[in-house]
Amino acid sequence: MKWDRDGADWPNRAQSRFVLAKPHRWHVQEAGTGPTLLLLHGAGASTHTWRDLFPDLASDHHVVAIDLPGQGFTELGARSRCGLEPMVADIIALLADQGVTPDAIIGHSAGAVIAAQLALDLTDKPKALICFNGAFGHFRGLAGVLFPMAAKLLSMNPLTAPFFARMARSPNAARNLLASTGSTIDASGVALYQRLISDSRHVDGALAMMAQWELSPLLRRLQEIETPTLLIVGEKDGSVPPDTADSVLAQMTTAELKTFADYGHLLHEEAPALAAEEIRRFLSTHL
Repeated sequence: MKWDRDGADWPNRAQSRFVLAKPHRWHVQEAGTGPTLLLLHGAGASTHTWRDLFPDLASDHHVVAIDLPGQGFTELGARSRCGLEPMVADIIALLADQGVTPDAIIGHSAGAVIAAQLALDLTDKPKALICFNGAFGHFRGLAGVLFPMAAKLLSMNPLTAPFFARMARSPNAARNLLASTGSTIDASGVALYQRLISDSRHVDGALAMMAQWELSPLLRRLQEIETPTLLIVGEKDGSVPPDTADSVLAQMTTAELKTFADYGHLLHEEAPALAAEEIRRFLSTHL
């Protein structure tokens, strides 16, 4: 997607800027003062996923949200750096370049996994982690097909991303994909996802991430994470099995679990006020 064409009405646009921190040109949104919160979206999403939470949290926090490499409006500078560990290393370099030290990291889905890896790799450890429907396992549905082997094959074909993007231009493509997550979001949210999945560059970035995704090293080290962690799970999640959080909880002595029966994989978009309440509750104890 191109900022001059597609960014004019992007959520929280006034807080956006672009940062060249090698190897990528990052889209960063930043607002507010107070303890610093880093927001990390999941695979195939962008900063738009925090469109309601971002301004709410910025009322009493310093909030930084980024688009992951190749996704949203972040321009991918090195295709080989879309796996978990190199992506985390590049995020750490970006944070250092911008003088940002997160007090807490909030991630959704694959972004929650990135948050956990950051908790291990950052020199200045965050004081809290909050994981919404963390993808600490295999995805269901379409994503389950793509993660990881099929994605590796698909990402090798330069025609794959344009093909998927053309298919996604069907008016109901985003709505059908979102329905598989177990969440129901408003029409404006659906339209934003439609724009993302219709863009071949964004699809290519998401495929590259899926193709290079390797969870095993992190899963073997979960017990090393000393940062207090809140696992928030929507029990209607159709993308990440809700019981995935149970295995994480069993390995992390610093973690607690909060479940909500009425929401799915995009709980933070379905119920942003509830999400903000849980975030503040947890942070009030740890920041």
